[in-house]
Amino acid sequence: MKYSGTHRPQPEGIWPPTEDMLAAPVDRAEQAKREDRLRRAWDEPTGIAYWTAVNNDKVGAWYSLTALFFMLCAGVLALLMRVQLAVPDNQFLDADRFNQFFTMHGSAMMFLFAVPMFEAISILVLPAFLGARDMPFPRLSAYGYWCFLIGGVFVMGSVLFDSGPRGGWFMYPPLSTMDEGVGADIWLLGLSFIEVASIAAAVELIVGVLKCRPPGMRVNLMPLYAWYVLVVGGMILFAFPPLIAGDFLFEMERSFDWPFFDPTRGGDPMLWQHLFWIFGHPEVYIIFLPSIAIAAMVVPTVAQRPIVGYSWIVLSAVGVGFLSFGLWVHHMFTTGLPTISLGFFSAASEAVVIPTGIQIFVFAATLMVGKVKKSLPMLWIAGALAIFTLGGLTGVMLAIAPFNWAVHDTYFVVAHLHYTLFGGMIFPVMAGVYYFYPFIRKGKMMSETLGRWSFWLIFTGFNAAFLPMHYTGMMGMPRRVYTYGESMDWGWLNMLSTVASFVIAAGFVVFVVDLLRPKKDFEGRQRNPWNAGTLEWAHDIPEENWGTRTIPYITTRYPLWQQPQLVERLDAGRFYLGDTEFGHRETLVTSVLDAKPLHIQRVTGPSYITMLAAAFTGGAFIFPTFHIYVPAIICGAFAIVCVLYWLWTSTAIIPDAPMGDVGLDLKLPRYASGSDAPGWWAVWITMLGDATAFASLVFGFFFYWTASDNFPPQGATHANGTMVAAFAVLLSLSWVATRVARGVHRDGNVTLGRLLMAASIALTLAGGAAVYGAVSALNPTEHVYPALICGLAVWLGAHLMLGVIGQGYCLARSLAGKMTPLYDADLQNVTLLWHFIALQSLVTAAVIGLLPGWMS
Repeated sequence: MKYSGTHRPQPEGIWPPTEDMLAAPVDRAEQAKREDRLRRAWDEPTGIAYWTAVNNDKVGAWYSLTALFFMLCAGVLALLMRVQLAVPDNQFLDADRFNQFFTMHGSAMMFLFAVPMFEAISILVLPAFLGARDMPFPRLSAYGYWCFLIGGVFVMGSVLFDSGPRGGWFMYPPLSTMDEGVGADIWLLGLSFIEVASIAAAVELIVGVLKCRPPGMRVNLMPLYAWYVLVVGGMILFAFPPLIAGDFLFEMERSFDWPFFDPTRGGDPMLWQHLFWIFGHPEVYIIFLPSIAIAAMVVPTVAQRPIVGYSWIVLSAVGVGFLSFGLWVHHMFTTGLPTISLGFFSAASEAVVIPTGIQIFVFAATLMVGKVKKSLPMLWIAGALAIFTLGGLTGVMLAIAPFNWAVHDTYFVVAHLHYTLFGGMIFPVMAGVYYFYPFIRKGKMMSETLGRWSFWLIFTGFNAAFLPMHYTGMMGMPRRVYTYGESMDWGWLNMLSTVASFVIAAGFVVFVVDLLRPKKDFEGRQRNPWNAGTLEWAHDIPEENWGTRTIPYITTRYPLWQQPQLVERLDAGRFYLGDTEFGHRETLVTSVLDAKPLHIQRVTGPSYITMLAAAFTGGAFIFPTFHIYVPAIICGAFAIVCVLYWLWTSTAIIPDAPMGDVGLDLKLPRYASGSDAPGWWAVWITMLGDATAFASLVFGFFFYWTASDNFPPQGATHANGTMVAAFAVLLSLSWVATRVARGVHRDGNVTLGRLLMAASIALTLAGGAAVYGAVSALNPTEHVYPALICGLAVWLGAHLMLGVIGQGYCLARSLAGKMTPLYDADLQNVTLLWHFIALQSLVTAAVIGLLPGWMS
């Protein structure tokens, strides 16, 4: 059959499969040949090339261990601070070193452990939950990991050179903007670099859940862990971009003296607090919800029955994610906000308890109606629920504004924060390690004895350390002080907390020793030692690199309990994609809602390019920390080259044949573009996050207008109106040209499509020149008004650079014969990108060209 841009391959054959098809015998000799072809396709490099691996099990393990290392580093900093606070008038640490330590302790726990650990565990286990061979973009996962490693070492290592940030993990201006050291820049640029890794992982995970579920697994059949991944990934997309926008404004002030937070020139430090806490409070739930996801896996297994109230727990997770974005002022009650705002955010802070409580009651109900089997993971979950419940109760207290005023910035808040994070993160994650360890290490188990020792040391030490801090705070001890006088009568409480903190450390030592100690192979390793019902426990022993032997047909929520013979049929290769016809790594892509098979996705294999791209990206962020800009620009250019090479050589490859036999009398296309393709979804999701960052900058414009009586200032120089109109028109025409090029190219008129692509490049370059012309007369250092207009122009300019690279890439792919009317995913994705760029261009034109006159 002849295919074209307007007549594309479609799935052919029988769907869904019948029971007779699933029960049909498989020839053993043919099965062995298929397995051999799969092993060769999924073979991993050895020696030094091992580090080029991109398989989710390798990248996820590296990610997890690196996040654990950073957590232990932050723990050491905490112990040193506790030694300093053990007795009054101590001089173990001076004030500056103590400030660096508490800043890096909080920053590392939040940015280098809590969120990365969720993403690491998800990369490690999510494909197994979904019966997928791998994540949809394995090299993106690897790139994110290397970015995380480089950025984490850079930020964490700063304390070794007495150059660490010292303004707190929230970096409030003007203290941090006026800090003459390099520490604030390390925090801003280093953590912005790490945020790239976090967003990359979030995109990967969301697309994985939406598009890589096994055939038949409708959204209402997804394992609860996948639901939580989807919710938390969406929260990352909306929570991290405002912080990135704030980092952008912050670094422009520190590097170029643009006065976004300088009140003497119209700026306002409160904008930073809004942008930071719009990120900061949802992040608490970004940390908490994945831990609940682990509990949602452990509790049904312990109870040996499906979860009670599946729909309720899903809706409550979504509700927590939604409500978390209405709570950020919870952290700003003492900043002088209007009383009506305090009442609204106080009520919202208390309302989030309702969906949180539903999840806990669902677990209790499941345990009550099940046949509970005692296990080490459940011990950790029980400890988590006890500690988190107390943290939640003190959270309700802090949500009441008058009480918040009384204990704000005292050790009461320190106690509340740690009860929330230990109960909502540390204990559940450790439960997850004990629970998933036999899956990760293929039947090997951690020690029951050492696990109980670790639990009781940490549980006892934690409560002895942090429970007294509530009283310490009520007695008036402020946070972030490096010493205190003997007359304060806080000494015995601090000594108790210090001693107990070393008990916690002893528990972590026991855990780490148990985790890392060698464990011998032995006969009779159990595939499913917990008798769990979810799909990950159908894994192969001994380990195979292919993820799953075949991709199953799933019709239940707990298939190992509810679908007889599933594991036997998986092993026999009776499901989908049991072979690789052309020796490529492949997985299935299914529809978003009902998981109908759509096409075969070719996934990328090992490569050094992800490491090179991450290294050059790191240089682009790290060199500006020291105001070294030429090498930073060079690194940025090389990073772009690396990413283009990566895309050119391994994505949107024209397949060897348009259709492929996936088994069970079903044939699927080997290529997809538009909304059927995971790449299209990745672009859409990424740009949604990017649009959130842009909206945060626009929010800044309205914030200054409402917070100041003189914005825009009288007699201010405005953006050039003619140039603003010109770039709005030129960039709109560029979008039209790109969109029309997509259509005519798909219709088969390749020459006209190429001409339109070339025209779109010229229009974009002309539009970029007009953007520069619109703001070239402004002096962004004299007042926040021209600074914000120039900031919006810089933001738009960066996106125009991305847009023109995309347009040029499509033109080059077409000229090289790598993009045809039938195989046009690149042009589809770039057109989608330009939808967002065009909208951003028009909003920018309205904000800098129309709003100032209306506001005046």
